[in-house]
Amino acid sequence: MNQQNINKLKTLKLSGMAEAYETLLLRKENREMDFDTLLGILIDHEESQRKNNKLHRLLKQAGFPEEASIEDILYYEDRKLDEHLLLRLAAGNYLLDGRNVILKGVSGSGKTWIATALGVQACRQFFQVQYTRLPDLLESFKVAKYQQNDSCVKLMKKLLKVDLLILDEWLLHALTNEEAALLLEIINARRQAKQSTIFCSQFDIDGWYEKLGDGTLAEAILDRIIHDSYDIFIDGKISMRERFGVQQEKEQEENNTLF
Repeated sequence: MNQQNINKLKTLKLSGMAEAYETLLLRKENREMDFDTLLGILIDHEESQRKNNKLHRLLKQAGFPEEASIEDILYYEDRKLDEHLLLRLAAGNYLLDGRNVILKGVSGSGKTWIATALGVQACRQFFQVQYTRLPDLLESFKVAKYQQNDSCVKLMKKLLKVDLLILDEWLLHALTNEEAALLLEIINARRQAKQSTIFCSQFDIDGWYEKLGDGTLAEAILDRIIHDSYDIFIDGKISMRERFGVQQEKEQEENNTLF
């Protein structure tokens, strides 16, 4: 009878309950457990497993370029990071409000890493996240725009399901008028849907205008981004790549000493 119950739970796609039930029955003292206690344990295990599976799926779908977490952000004095603000962002309220985050800093300052850490944190809160480079996103829309099967509309709908979009290499290169017009469509649609975006840029906002070409398009795009965004500048006298390299060397030396 026990094996039949386990098989039925698996058939009903309640594998978490089946696993917990099977584990509990291995110990004799659990076999006299009252019904409510047993049921509670099975439900808790099923819920926990489903949450873990969903988190794993969200992290995989996000396409993060590296591993990162809020807990591992390094607050070196020269980076001038506002720890209080980053912890507030980690709470996820900006996602509920549909607000954006702008991360600025030179190459190697750790913009992508911090954006990824915020993205991972959003996944932990079961928001859908997507990481992409701006050039790749624009290229996808340009290809879809000239196809005959409503690919552009489908791509936009898919993008609007994303709670947090991370746009890396934001305006690294100047855009054509066609690219700027596409970008306006994307930004405007996400703003209307109250979806959040993280922009990772090597340039200050004043330098974005010239990258967007046409003055009217530039004004329209920036107007939809800037006024309600959290603006974070990441300073630093030393590249984070160099700092991570030094840290890894120290850890390797410590491991060699231990063994």
